[in-house]
Amino acid sequence: MYPHEQGPTPQMQTPIPAEGQGQVVLIFRLCGEDFALPVSCVHEILDPLPVTHLPGAADHVPGLVNVRGTIVPLFDARRRLRMSSTPAGQGRMIVIELPVGGEVTRLALLADSVEEVAETDLSALSSLPELGARWPARFLRGVARRNGGILVLLDPETLFQPEPSTTART
Repeated sequence: MYPHEQGPTPQMQTPIPAEGQGQVVLIFRLCGEDFALPVSCVHEILDPLPVTHLPGAADHVPGLVNVRGTIVPLFDARRRLRMSSTPAGQGRMIVIELPVGGEVTRLALLADSVEEVAETDLSALSSLPELGARWPARFLRGVARRNGGILVLLDPETLFQPEPSTTART
């Protein structure tokens, strides 16, 4: 990180404010839906970068990108949330920095668009009803009403964790 950039420190942990408190979030769109992540884990927002695809990689981590000289995994939340994917090279990349497996990790999250930074009242969050839920509940902190629609607050601690391996690699 360059001295003039502001961003999270290596000791960063994604804070979870107590109920009744506000949290500043970055709102972005995936497949026409509004999602949010705590702004504390957002490092920067970029136009799409060239992707080096990884054969045999998980569907939601299709490749690597070079972000200012650092090679970072590309994370496709659409696939992790069981949504349809979008053509490569469209939208934005949100560079996120957070602890994964006990180590501070930087990754690039694909988004259709970045909407705004806003404060969310965590006491107004509701859990997603199981009946008709479109997304795996383990990746969500909750949902809230926003501008006549629904805002889905994602849980970075679960969303970006690697899936447990089902087969041993040699």
